[in-house]
Amino acid sequence: MREMSVQAKGVCKRYKSLFGPTKIALKRISLDVEQGEIFGLLGPNGSGKTTLISILSTLIYPEEGSLSILGLNARRDRGEIRKIINICTAKPNFPWSLTIRENLVHYGMLYGLYGSALTRMVDDQIDAFELGEYRDVKFENLSTGLKQRLSLAKAMLNHPRLLFLDEPTTGLDPHMSAKTRKLIKRIHEEEQISVILSTHYMPEAEELCDRIAFLRGGEVAALDTPQNLKNHLGLGQRVRIRYRGQVDLEAIRRFEGVIGVNGSHWIIGGQMDERAGEGLERRVDILIERKEDCLDRILKSFQDAKILDIDVDEPDLEDVFIELAR
Repeated sequence: MREMSVQAKGVCKRYKSLFGPTKIALKRISLDVEQGEIFGLLGPNGSGKTTLISILSTLIYPEEGSLSILGLNARRDRGEIRKIINICTAKPNFPWSLTIRENLVHYGMLYGLYGSALTRMVDDQIDAFELGEYRDVKFENLSTGLKQRLSLAKAMLNHPRLLFLDEPTTGLDPHMSAKTRKLIKRIHEEEQISVILSTHYMPEAEELCDRIAFLRGGEVAALDTPQNLKNHLGLGQRVRIRYRGQVDLEAIRRFEGVIGVNGSHWIIGGQMDERAGEGLERRVDILIERKEDCLDRILKSFQDAKILDIDVDEPDLEDVFIELAR
């Protein structure tokens, strides 16, 4: 039986208000996170992801329930837990006037490092996260991507056994997001640590996470591997059609068996464009149940258009997100 990094049972959290009703942020959350896995937290805004991460990382206390982190009691052993965990947030904020190296030294000292051990650890993290050429640049002058890499480097200074990542690629361009995901994978594999990841980006969750808990309204609506979530929901298939001409997409949305219709884009020179134009190529993505008659009805609705290409694919995690959020 595998050991657990997190064991939460019946965790509840409420926020009191002076001018309105008490807000229930989490309702009896129960979950186990195995040691060594990357565990994802998904859900729409306000679903309780950040509150749950704050509780699991001992930043705030739940009103009800029990919580064990790496075998330690989250309330009684908070000091010991904080020595062996760390966190990286979506919008890292460090002392603005300090350089990358100065910030890492500052936090290393807070983690109890000093002397040659501190110098070695800071230099190792600067090398590991490719921050060498920016080591003397002040935080206020760093790009968003460099700030995120600094945040990850800081989070590894104490060699945590459990790492919390709260939307670590928010605000990054696609190239930097991919680089950050690569860093997360490398950290996980080399350090053999557990990771709890909160994200809004579905391909990120599908690429990184071993299992995912989907939160909705402060409750766990589903918990499983990405593939099992797709299988169990029976989301059917995605039909992608490229065509020229006019099609009544609103009518297709009302067809029995159609789960969703994702717009219609004009394609110019291989690039998608929202502008209209007769004779130009369009594309529409339609998520359907696995029924042959449903696809037949959709294809008949294209009788006044010219179909250029049809692809039928399995649904992805974004489709799961949309279905569970409904």
